Formats: sequence, structure tokens, C-alpha cells
Amino acid sequence: MIQKLKPKSEFSKNVLTLMTGTTIAQAIPIAISPILTRIYTPEDFGVFSLYMSTAAIFSVLATGRYEAAIILPKTNKEASYIVILSLLISLIISILILIFIILFDEQIAILLGNKNILHWLYFIPVTVFFTGIYQSLNYWVNRKKYYKKLALSRVSQSIVTSGSSIGMGFSGLSIAGLIYSNILGQIASIIVLFKSIYLNDLKYLNFFNKNRILFVARKYSKFPKFDLLASLSNVSAQYLVNILFTALFTTTVTGYYYLTQKMLSIPITLIAASILDVFKEQASKDYKQFGNARKIYIQTFKKLLVLSFIPSIIVYFFSVDIFTYIFGNAWEVSGEYARILVPMLFFRFISSPLSFMLYIGEKQELNLVGNLLFLLGTIGSLYFASSPMDAVVHLSFSFSFIYIMYLFFSAKIAKVW
Repeated sequence: MIQKLKPKSEFSKNVLTLMTGTTIAQAIPIAISPILTRIYTPEDFGVFSLYMSTAAIFSVLATGRYEAAIILPKTNKEASYIVILSLLISLIISILILIFIILFDEQIAILLGNKNILHWLYFIPVTVFFTGIYQSLNYWVNRKKYYKKLALSRVSQSIVTSGSSIGMGFSGLSIAGLIYSNILGQIASIIVLFKSIYLNDLKYLNFFNKNRILFVARKYSKFPKFDLLASLSNVSAQYLVNILFTALFTTTVTGYYYLTQKMLSIPITLIAASILDVFKEQASKDYKQFGNARKIYIQTFKKLLVLSFIPSIIVYFFSVDIFTYIFGNAWEVSGEYARILVPMLFFRFISSPLSFMLYIGEKQELNLVGNLLFLLGTIGSLYFASSPMDAVVHLSFSFSFIYIMYLFFSAKIAKVW
């Protein structure tokens, strides 16, 4: 009986490996969330959300989006040059961001609508740098199919981040506890990935060849040319909400929205991201070999559809009760936001892995258009909103429509029809 339940295909085994690690990694913050929401206030989470949103937008620049190309070359040697290129860009960008913050720290704080963020701006280059390193190593490890190491890196990050946030919260560090613990978690995940590369692949990455690095920079220049702006638009659309909520309403409202997004994004991180890590490797291989990825696309679409249906119904009808029971009565508003965002998250869950077909098909220009629509949708949703609740309704509707568009074009690239 047990043998029958074991996954038989390599795709299913790899998905299970990553899903197991990601499940553990996500179970930990879920378990401690009721503690954190009683240690930290909605305003604390609001300022932390503002910090992470700003860091996330800057982090798009970290590697010039070259890390997404690491999985594409036929040889490991060529892919290794892209890794080195991505790491160099991460260092340079982080230094430039630090200089920018030193020159304009007060103006940035005013623009973000919260002077309490001023001191924490100087930690943003650190977060950006570690993000660039992790993204580069993550794509290399994924290329090499070290899925157990990927899973372990996620678990390590979760344990360190969660443990330190509780400890620092009880010690009275407030916002500092959330920011410091996030950085420590990044370091932990990088150490795991670096150790794996050091033991298995150092022969590819222990050299520097200027000409070869410039060669891959030119060869995969579509990524910074098209995908950088596309990703910047996408991340800005996702995180600009927190910044605009703070500027237009209050930091407390931002805290409510942050908790909603964090909790509802867990299934996407837990399942869809794990499927993506395997899907992009298999789809890339099929597309190179057969000129299409129809079979793996349809297979993945069906899995995502089945996995998302029942959870979406549960969240829609019981989100308010769930949020108040788990996090306390002070977070009832977060539950109301969750119910409104269900349609958007349903389509996001399905489209997020499958949209990688735009990278595989090198259709970054389509991704650019889509992400610009996300950005316009975000700005328009808040501009025409008369209240925070109204803004959430607009966001759910506009984003759902765009995710459906992504599904249509990704299926076309995969040659489903």
C-alpha cells in the first residue's frame, strides 16, 4: 500500500521533495504567527511591511534579472558565468543603493509616509545584497537538481527567522526584531546553498573570466532589457500597495493588509513555488527538445486547479472567523481583506508557475506588458478608492483579470493549442 502511494515520475518526486521542505518551512511561521501578532502590534507589522516592500522593489535590480537565465544554457560552464555575473551585479547595485540612501534618506522617509522608517533604510542594501546572492545560488542549485538542498535552505531560513523574531520580540526590540530576524534568515539559507555548491560545483565557480562574463551578459541581454522592467513593474505592483496604504491611509491599515497577504501567500509559496521549481526545469528541457511544453503544461495546470479549489472556498466563507480565532480580535479586518482577495489569489496560484513559459519562450516583452498592467492596476485601484476596503476590492478584480491573461499567453507559448 505504501509503495503505491509513493510518486513514480521524477517530476512528482521532485515536487514532493520541495513541497515537503517548503511545507515545514511555512508551517513554522504559521505556528508562531499567533505569538507574533500578540508580541508585535499592527503598526509594527506596518513599518516592517514598509521596509520589506521598499527592499523588495530595490531587490529587483540586484542581479539585473540575469539569475533567471542560469537555468537556460546547455552547458554548466556557460551557466556558471551567469552566476558570477549575477553576483557581481548584486554587489555593485547594493553599494549604489547605500550611496543613494546616504544622500536622500530623509526625502525617502517622507516619500514613504513614515519617518519611523528612516533609521532602517540603511539595512535595505544588506537585504538587497543577500537577496541577490540567494537568487543566484538558488537558480544554480535548481539547475543541478539539488532539490533536497533547496528544501533544506527554506527550512533553515524559516527556523532562524521565526526563532529570532520571537526571541527579539520578547526582549522588546519591536520593529528591530522583525528586521534583524529577516536578515539572519537570509544568511542561514545562503549558507546551506553555498555549502552544497562548495562540495559539488566549486570547479565551475572558482574562476573569473572577464571575456566570458561579458559574452553571457550580451547573449542573455534580453533579461535586463525586458525582464528587469517587467519584474520591477510586477514587484512594484505587489509591494507598492503597502507603501500607498501607508501614504494614503495609516501604518495600521498597512499592517492589516500585510498579515492578509502573508497568510494567503503561504499556499502559493508552499505548493505553487515548489511546482514552479520543477516545472521550469522540465518545461525548459521539453521546449528545447520538442519545440513545445504542451504535456507538462497541461499536467501542471490540472494539478494546480485541483489543489486551489477547496482552499479558496474555505477562505471565502470562513476567513474572518479564522483570522480572529488564530490571531486575535484585533486582526478581524485582515480576515475581511482575505475574503475579498480570494479570486485574485486563486488565479495567481494557478498562473504563477505556468507563466514561466514566457521566460522559456524568451517572450520577455509580453511579460513586460503584463507587469506594467499590474503596476497600473495597483495605482488605479488605490487612486479611485474611497476607503481601504474599496481599494482591496479594486485590487482583487484588476489582478484577477491580468492573471487570466498570463494563463492565456503562457498556454499559447507552450503550444497547448
